[in-house]
Amino acid sequence: MHEGAMLFQADGHLLWSNDAARTRLCERDDSDPRPLGERLTQRLPADALTQARSTGRWGGSLPVDDKIVLAHLYFHAGTTEGEGYFLALIQEVKGAQEFEEELQLRHAELRQAYMRLSGAQDKLLQSEKMASIGQLAAGVAHEINNPIGYVHSNLGSLQEYLRSLFTLIEAYERALRAPDPKAMIDEIDDIRERFDIDFISRDLPQLMSESREGIERVTRIVRDLKDFSYFDRAESWKLVDLHMGLESTINIIWNELKYKVTLERRYGELPMVECLPSELNQVYMNLLLNAGQAIGERGTIAISTGVDDDHVWIEFKDSGPGIPPDLLQRIFDPFFTTKPVGSGTGLGLSISYGIINKHHGRIDVSSPAGEGACFRIVLPIRQPARADAAKGAT
Repeated sequence: MHEGAMLFQADGHLLWSNDAARTRLCERDDSDPRPLGERLTQRLPADALTQARSTGRWGGSLPVDDKIVLAHLYFHAGTTEGEGYFLALIQEVKGAQEFEEELQLRHAELRQAYMRLSGAQDKLLQSEKMASIGQLAAGVAHEINNPIGYVHSNLGSLQEYLRSLFTLIEAYERALRAPDPKAMIDEIDDIRERFDIDFISRDLPQLMSESREGIERVTRIVRDLKDFSYFDRAESWKLVDLHMGLESTINIIWNELKYKVTLERRYGELPMVECLPSELNQVYMNLLLNAGQAIGERGTIAISTGVDDDHVWIEFKDSGPGIPPDLLQRIFDPFFTTKPVGSGTGLGLSISYGIINKHHGRIDVSSPAGEGACFRIVLPIRQPARADAAKGAT
């Protein structure tokens, strides 16, 4: 055989080896007094024997002096506990440099494939986000048109008020220039009564306040929509108030909920949480929209938050019919949906699950019979790798 072959017991005792194995492992080097079997096991990775025992085989490359050898281990369990045999096949790789270059090439190819996959995942995430915004477009437009409508109406009233006030001001100016200003009092009183100046003076501050409120409402919706649709692959992890993200998301989708949902906020005291806020906002939106769609004519969605040791949790509980037990295990599968064709992509919960997993958190779901569905997001306050780095720095 050109391949080296060795047979040894589970305790490492060598039973047999061929010349090729002795050559591959440099038995001719008299300076190494260790038995041949020990030389092999010492060169193997720490988990090689364990993996071979559990799966029946292991394979990998090993450096031996200036050579690289390929080793394959096969395990055969004995009839009694602790008994067993390993068969090792060893093959020298000719041209170690070429082998290393091949490995580097394969590594580069895998890295490129990973980057393409990561890019595709980011595009999918953004596509689902924009699809959600597209579904909400009519509602968002309605939420914007309402305040714009009464601001426009108020501006019309303001224009009339200004015309009346300017007429009164002109009358005062004529009175000031007249030889006897008191002679104009009757005319001024007539103008005040005709244009109802007293009412204008009371209504004008309220009109301006309503208009300002409407403009602020539009500004808030546009800002929240911009924040929600924001996408940047290089978005950095930051410390965020999760309640602000919840309120921003509710503000965007409120038109979809307000006609049939009573929203209950049961917020606890939360610390600043390290996260990717725009991605968490998408999770909130998916869960809130699903809860709203699960409710029939009228119902309740309760949003609760709290802290548990070094984790925070956000819970969404609806009063809908709940999720059948046979579907609970499938709701996070990609493209799985119970909605009619054209009403959903089936990606919302799957993407949400991936986002929470990316945050080293989890989503728990429960749906007791007749009690609606409850989704609980659990997130670490600090991301594990960054928390460890912070400890090391101190």
